[in-house]
Amino acid sequence: MKTILLIEDNEAIRENTAEILELTGYTVHTAENGKVGIEKALAHKPDLVICDIMMPVLDGWGVLHIFNKNPVLSGVPFIFLTAKTERTDFRKGMELGADDYLTKPFDESELLSAIEGRLNRFRNVGPQHPATDLPEDGFNQFLDQARHAENLQSLSLDRKSHAVRKKQYVYSEGDEPTRLYFLKSGKVKTVRTNTEGKELITGLYTTGDFFGYFALLENSDYTDSAVTLEDSELIYIPKDDFQQLLLANPDVSQQFIKLLAGRVGEREQQLLGMAYSSLRRRVADTLLRLHGQHPDTAIQLSRDDLASMIGTATESLIRTLSEFKQDGLIEMTPSGGIRVMQPDKLRRANW
Repeated sequence: MKTILLIEDNEAIRENTAEILELTGYTVHTAENGKVGIEKALAHKPDLVICDIMMPVLDGWGVLHIFNKNPVLSGVPFIFLTAKTERTDFRKGMELGADDYLTKPFDESELLSAIEGRLNRFRNVGPQHPATDLPEDGFNQFLDQARHAENLQSLSLDRKSHAVRKKQYVYSEGDEPTRLYFLKSGKVKTVRTNTEGKELITGLYTTGDFFGYFALLENSDYTDSAVTLEDSELIYIPKDDFQQLLLANPDVSQQFIKLLAGRVGEREQQLLGMAYSSLRRRVADTLLRLHGQHPDTAIQLSRDDLASMIGTATESLIRTLSEFKQDGLIEMTPSGGIRVMQPDKLRRANW
């Protein structure tokens, strides 16, 4: 039977939530503030913690900080419970190492789903090596692209993985970079927004990709924002660790320089296409680029996101995709994905 530590200063919420969890079959320990919660966690290590943020004596941020520093408690799945919905609060929690968020008010299904998801994810992860279950396929794919720079693997070993829900901000334009990100699973886009609120997607990252290294290498604030396109798992590599590895290993430095140059080249091609190519040519080039990244799977992007990558209106994109479909160049999957059927013909077309 799993043990849950519930730290919440509101008596009514604390008692009601504890009752739901006990009826579900969990053993529940409760605490009215962070200090009492830490004492109970040290006395009986929980399998999972649900913790409010705004509390007297010791708030949720302080509780999580102590958990991360304590070798006994480090690695315990941690869910924040908060009435705050500001994006900065979500980012701060994820940066400190929280695994998930529940926003008050929440219903029973949300609570139990979040708990089951965290417990299932951490079931086979040992406390001493919380992220040694890094998927080899995605990571090795990146290593192959980086010409087998073996020491890159040290960036992600022994790191706790962090679950980030769909449509959550990982970082925002203007933030100071504090870490390198490795995408263990899921999909992330980087975007810039103009004064009118229109988005331009500057990068698309999938399982096995590093991202967020532009600002780290330039030692500057982020010039774009990173947003999850689906539920994702991230591994955080602290800025100091990343910089020390670059200084200590010239091979790793060269691989990241090549990676950076490749991304810069992609952006230049994107800008040139937006400036001089026809809409049909831009749509075709974007589909070919995405198809080349994963040739055996359909392109799973919303029409809005795809239009943002190309720099056009969603209506114009849909109209162009319909023309490509009529010509037999692409087909639509039942889930709304796009499958490129004739890449050579699409590539040779002179539009």
